[in-house]
Amino acid sequence: MPPPPPEALLRAFGPPAPGRGGLQPPPGGRPGARRTASGPWWKADATSDPWRDPSSPAGLGAPAVYDEEDAPGPLVIDPQGRRKVRLRDVSVRLATLVVIGVLAVGAVGGGVGWYLTRTADETPLFTPEATLSQVEPGVTREPGSVSDIADAVLPTVVSIEVRVGQGGATGSGVVIDGENGYIVTNNHVVSGADGVEGAEIRAVFSDGSGSAARIVGRDPASDLAVIKVEKPGLVTATLGRSDGIVVGDPVVAVGSPLGLAGTVTSGIVSALERPVRLSGAGTDTNAVISAVQTDAPINPGNSGGALVDASGALVGINTAIASTGAGGSIGLGFAIPIDTVKRISEQLISTGSAVHATLGVNARSVTDGTRDGALVVNVEPGGAAAQAGIREEDIIIAVDDTPVGSSEELAVAVDARQPGEDVVLEVVRGGSSRTVQATLGAA
Repeated sequence: MPPPPPEALLRAFGPPAPGRGGLQPPPGGRPGARRTASGPWWKADATSDPWRDPSSPAGLGAPAVYDEEDAPGPLVIDPQGRRKVRLRDVSVRLATLVVIGVLAVGAVGGGVGWYLTRTADETPLFTPEATLSQVEPGVTREPGSVSDIADAVLPTVVSIEVRVGQGGATGSGVVIDGENGYIVTNNHVVSGADGVEGAEIRAVFSDGSGSAARIVGRDPASDLAVIKVEKPGLVTATLGRSDGIVVGDPVVAVGSPLGLAGTVTSGIVSALERPVRLSGAGTDTNAVISAVQTDAPINPGNSGGALVDASGALVGINTAIASTGAGGSIGLGFAIPIDTVKRISEQLISTGSAVHATLGVNARSVTDGTRDGALVVNVEPGGAAAQAGIREEDIIIAVDDTPVGSSEELAVAVDARQPGEDVVLEVVRGGSSRTVQATLGAA
């Protein structure tokens, strides 16, 4: 148990007791726990002043408030108790700092200007005859690069402008005989102007010059046409071979997409021997080609332009794109193989028309879930199929042991042969298959 407090502390701070005073009762005052107005004048407000009456309750009052005009210093408290800065007292200091800063900046700027002016005669950049040095960077364009290929191929590709009445169209073409001015393009590029009075065809070359052109011959069954210009000294394209390319080979497309002449894009061969049917409004093109498929961006206006390999040799004539409806490139473009281009172009230049092998049937694609084929819809009387005993409702599934899975594949297989050539057809009839021999006709 702790010892009792000293007597002095008890007298000063202890509770009142008979015969013992403390700090609470003032001399001559009236003791009591409650102070009233009947007490001495200095006790009248003791109940609201804790410093004068230790028995009064403790409490927090409102913050001190001063009239902003009379309060000392820049920090004042408004009637709502919020602290704020009185700019009147700060402005002098702030203005002083701003003036000092402006003077310092001016002094530094003036010093720099004085120094540059003093040394202008020694600094070539500030003399009227000053020139900046030029450096010729070493740029290496390896043989076979896209830039190297474009440099060689661009002079051989032309932009073709067709005007019929108030309408017009643009496409592309490739010079295949520069000495005589022959240019190959797509049939659908120029077919609208053939035989139309007042129609104009114009070829624009890579140097910006142009020349009127006329149609030499066109072939709706292959979507190829040849036009001729009277302009000597044209650069002739180097022709490649269809069997010289494989899937994955790099290729470059050159043409005039959307009328933008001399446009170069690049990609790869993404497929070969892709059967593609070609037709369109405003043209008599009705062809099925065994196309070179590429992901090199091709757009409307590229038609008739060049598809070349890494050596710059022409391997195809760009003719069509797969589309989702927007009409632009989606990475699936198709070109007519160069072997077909050479064969048809030679015929068009020589005779103005081309001859194709024909079986003499109309067919559509069918499947039974296990095998695909070409269903014969009708047979041309006296044609190759009729003479071989082919009937309507027969399904052709092979030509010379090459499987046929659609009507497009049948058309491609027949067109790859010459008129008068014999072929062996595998035909399904009544649930069983048989083979027949047919001699192809000409169309």
